[in-house]
Amino acid sequence: MEKTHYCQSCGMPMEDSLYGTEKDGTKSPDYCSYCYQNGTFTGEMTMEQMIDFCATPMAEHQPGMTEEKAKEMMRQFFPSLKRWRQQ
Repeated sequence: MEKTHYCQSCGMPMEDSLYGTEKDGTKSPDYCSYCYQNGTFTGEMTMEQMIDFCATPMAEHQPGMTEEKAKEMMRQFFPSLKRWRQQ
């Protein structure tokens, strides 16, 4: 069974077409194209701002999930992601 890779910024499950790019155009091994393009993050924000930004889409794509539940889950998961470990 293949291990699921998650964007190390927003926590989104990654598919091959979703990987962002490094400065040289190669695929980033860590980040999705929504968070990372051409070797830089697409938006400077705190972890809490990222959680607020991601809560609505996560709740919309998970039947029965509320935004508050999504935020609660992300607050537990995000500190383990590469972008947020130092915070």
